[in-house]
Amino acid sequence: MPTAEAASCSLPRVWPFHCPYSPHPPVSIVTASRPSTGVSATVAAPVKPSQFHVKAILSGLVTETQWQAAKQAVGKQLAEEKAAQSGSGSDIHPQHRLRDRDERLADWFTQSGILTRYQAVQLMAGRSKLSLGPYVITDWIGQGGMGQVFKAVHKVMGRESAVKVLPAERSTQESRESFLREIRLQAGLDCPYLVRAFDAGEDGGVHYLVTEYVPGTDLRRLVRRRGPLPMDQAASVIMQAALGLDYAHRLGLVHRDVKPGNILVTPEGHAKVSDVGLAAWSMGLDDDPRAGKIVGTVDYISPEQIRSPLHIGPESDIYSLGCTMYYALCGKVPYPGGDSVSKCRRHCEETPWHPRKFVPELDEELVEIIADMMEKDPARRIATAAQVAERLEPWAGGIADVVERPFDNGHWATPPPPAESDSGDGEEASNALVVSSDDVSISGTVDVTPPPLPETSLPPAAPDARGSGAVGLAVAITLAIAVPLCLLVGAILGFIIRASMQP
Repeated sequence: MPTAEAASCSLPRVWPFHCPYSPHPPVSIVTASRPSTGVSATVAAPVKPSQFHVKAILSGLVTETQWQAAKQAVGKQLAEEKAAQSGSGSDIHPQHRLRDRDERLADWFTQSGILTRYQAVQLMAGRSKLSLGPYVITDWIGQGGMGQVFKAVHKVMGRESAVKVLPAERSTQESRESFLREIRLQAGLDCPYLVRAFDAGEDGGVHYLVTEYVPGTDLRRLVRRRGPLPMDQAASVIMQAALGLDYAHRLGLVHRDVKPGNILVTPEGHAKVSDVGLAAWSMGLDDDPRAGKIVGTVDYISPEQIRSPLHIGPESDIYSLGCTMYYALCGKVPYPGGDSVSKCRRHCEETPWHPRKFVPELDEELVEIIADMMEKDPARRIATAAQVAERLEPWAGGIADVVERPFDNGHWATPPPPAESDSGDGEEASNALVVSSDDVSISGTVDVTPPPLPETSLPPAAPDARGSGAVGLAVAITLAIAVPLCLLVGAILGFIIRASMQP
């Protein structure tokens, strides 16, 4: 009579795919049935490790010892739940059970501080490369002008940083030149109001720039979540941004893309201008690989960036900073609605609504500062960013406790980490404008003179709706009374004249 050992030898042997960290595959107890007699035999058969298991070990973020500890803890929890449900008669499909186990393992690793939630999600999705050079990616921050931005930690130093990557599929000659130029420019900046650069490198065809990590959020997200900022808080953020821009301007740089999304605000109330590496030298712009193109965001772009993108100076950043302050105080861009072309035309030709239309309690002196920053003629604007900061200083207050701790990126799924085979499109935001321009004259020195104080630069505030409604009602009543009387008098006069003319 065949023995159980003989029965086990007749079973097909299923080994897991090659895994360098596990020479001996794990086993599980399965039941084999002999077709001749129907007698079952309990045998040991290999079990294929889950994708999460394989990717976690390959990533180097989880050791085999840590995995076994997590497996033991989660296994004990599942066994207790299974024992409690044994009387219900319900059975769970093995694949669902495996997925549930992996999710619990991921929770165990995140709660233990071994993995971040972002890392666990990426490993469960089958991605094991979570590093760029010596930097381990821990989270996704957002989309920048040149590529995606990730939060990372240096493997040796343990310092948190922000890593901006240029996706491999966007790595054209022009984009690489722009990216390398950004790295060189930002490396030379050292100002508390500008985001500092630490390092740069290339890994698997992916170019990356490492900058300081600024906790908190950007001004755009802050306003979208909390609404328009109070006057003192808006003045504080814009004043600090102006000080950072003044530092860059004194080095001969023009940012060219000042906007709320490029002003980072910490929970302590510190503001820093980011993406300074996208700046252009105010002289010699022909060295810029983007020469002859409009670079900026249409909601905050200056008129001269549209008309002659190569003939711009620090005043262009002051205009964009004025639009940014308008947004911070009103919660709306100066020219909402319409496409990019219409927005550009309105920046050049039209005047935005008075800010007090949206925030009636705004002080008129603060409104005048915005008007002086948003003058269409560069020569009539506030001359320097330092003067902007000086005029805002009396209004500046604290902004601490306004930014959330920690800041949530939202409900949407975060993108995968960068890789040589990254399939993300990496498109720029829909409101970013980069179009060809025929006006390519090289700029010389920029003559900036103190602007005269304008009588008014913005239309007056709209009248109160209730007052205008009362006036309209009074006019309607007057006409209703006057018109019939006029008709009656006219009819009587006509009758008298007609009677007098008859013989």
